[in-house]
Amino acid sequence: MPENLKPENVFYFFEEICKIPHGSGNTGQISDYLVKFAADRGLEHYQDELGNVIIIKEASEGYENHEPVMLQGHMDMVAVKRPDSPVDMTKDGLILSVDGDRLFAEGTSLGGDDGIAVAYGLALLDGSYKHPRIELVITVDEEVGMDGARGLDVAPLKAKRLVNLDSEEEGIFLSGCAGGARVNMQIYGGRESKKGVPCEIRVGGLKGGHSGGEIHRERGNAICILGRVLYRLGQDMEVSVADFAGGVADNAIPADACARLIITKPETADEECQKKAESICKAVNAELREELADKDEDVSIEITFEPVSETKVLAGDDGKRAIALLNTLPYGVQAMSFAMPGLVETSLNPGLLSVKEEDGRTAVCVGISVRSSLESAKASLIARLETLAGLAGAGTEVTGDYPGWAFKKDSPLRDKMCEVYEKLYKRKPVIQAIHAGVECGLLAHKIPGLDCVSIGPDMKNIHTFEEELSISSTERIWDYLVCLLSEL
Repeated sequence: MPENLKPENVFYFFEEICKIPHGSGNTGQISDYLVKFAADRGLEHYQDELGNVIIIKEASEGYENHEPVMLQGHMDMVAVKRPDSPVDMTKDGLILSVDGDRLFAEGTSLGGDDGIAVAYGLALLDGSYKHPRIELVITVDEEVGMDGARGLDVAPLKAKRLVNLDSEEEGIFLSGCAGGARVNMQIYGGRESKKGVPCEIRVGGLKGGHSGGEIHRERGNAICILGRVLYRLGQDMEVSVADFAGGVADNAIPADACARLIITKPETADEECQKKAESICKAVNAELREELADKDEDVSIEITFEPVSETKVLAGDDGKRAIALLNTLPYGVQAMSFAMPGLVETSLNPGLLSVKEEDGRTAVCVGISVRSSLESAKASLIARLETLAGLAGAGTEVTGDYPGWAFKKDSPLRDKMCEVYEKLYKRKPVIQAIHAGVECGLLAHKIPGLDCVSIGPDMKNIHTFEEELSISSTERIWDYLVCLLSEL
């Protein structure tokens, strides 16, 4: 990455962060890095058992009597990569590149969501700026259910003002968000051997994206598409499932999914069987290309075959039940808000699909992100999924339930932030609520009276390997933060 990017201190820390693998569930190294940063500078700091880190810097001279402010983001990223990328995102750092105003990672997601918040926070704590007491809160595993914020001990915190740095559009001041939960489905069974034509069906070519910020774009969901293809195959042939795989996180729209099958009927020659399966896959692919034109026009369904052999597959009707479940899963926007036109009110995203061996049993697992700005609608959608799972003989577990962040008409922090923004950039920011989740709701439940606003620089295609961060926007938000802290 070029060394002349500005602001230099922000991009220095961002590059340091990108050298450390920090996908959700793999944040131990980055958490320890933050602790070392604080210890090296003699700053008060806390690290809990989850890996959350709080770093406190007392007010600069002349600001001792000003109310403290909390700056907050999360250290984990959605770690996705192109199939041909050599990067092992559990062990390797990212390969950063610049193209004009675009900062991106070669072949992988960038983690601007939310590494840029961490970089902003460290740059502010490392420098000499005018500011009240700063309480930098960096949580773990936001991307998989806000587990860090849920378990955070807020006892060291004094601030009643929170600037969250987990937004992706400059000039938008977020003041509310949806609540959410994850619904985990499991079909338990066993394995048996069957002889037939092994094949692999792979759904790909999709754009993916953030299941909160981009669900309204009606992009294809690879897991749901896979269910559709398998159902169509099962209508004309007898198929048994050996394995499923799809998605990287429940809150990322899955861009690819695959299934390993064995075709046992019709009992015909290999070539005839293959032609029939290929014909079905081509037909579904053609339908999808028409349905997803201008949304996900590059969708592809590929099928490959192996010679006749005996294969371990899901026993009995387990595979058929799994296919039926995938084919009937709802996906996407379920309701739009009338109170705030253009805002998605309720949605869901089947984002994870796998087959696991647990305690001598085989489990088909599906992870689904549910979001709504209405708690009753969220509960109703979860109940629908539980009912659907029951009809397919699947069990369910609800995890990561987090509250929404209700919009406040009166917000002194927002008023001051708008005033500073207008003074600096001669235009008014846009006040919005969003469908994606941020940790403000959980923190506001823990700290009564907490006044929150969420901001951030321009980013595109987060949670995908096409993610990019605007360099110029990063600088403008930095200048704004420095100015804001001097006036709080």
